[in-house]
Amino acid sequence: MSREIVTNLDRQFAALLNTLKHLASSVPATLLYRSPPAASIGENILRSAAAIEQTCGGITSNLWDDPFEWTLPETLSNGDLIIDYLSEVDRLRQRAFDSITDDSALTMYVSTPAGERLLVDLLLETLQQSSDHRGRAVATIKILSGEGTPRFII
Repeated sequence: MSREIVTNLDRQFAALLNTLKHLASSVPATLLYRSPPAASIGENILRSAAAIEQTCGGITSNLWDDPFEWTLPETLSNGDLIIDYLSEVDRLRQRAFDSITDDSALTMYVSTPAGERLLVDLLLETLQQSSDHRGRAVATIKILSGEGTPRFII
């Protein structure tokens, strides 16, 4: 049985988490939680990872809790702590994708707090949501560093 689609999705999630680790390690501590009008870089990195954690936790153990409480800026106050958290999310992602036996499993329904969902739809929505938060983190870095701001259209 083929796992081509599952493997591709897994790689996309892994690449996203690696990008978040790079962001968390490269952002100066003074900018990590500095808030412009929107959420800070650190908050967007954490929200990106939290979306993956919530979905993978739901898939592996049917725990759909929002990881809000243990991903607060007060708890994960610096880049090293964020990277540790991202590594935990990465291990959970690996367990979740290891549990998907083949591509046909993607057409199975998963019970979520919002109701039954196709597994593939849930994974794609999570990937989109997580990518959106990563994009916001990158945009905030550019805004705070002054890089590319003349190109923004208001």
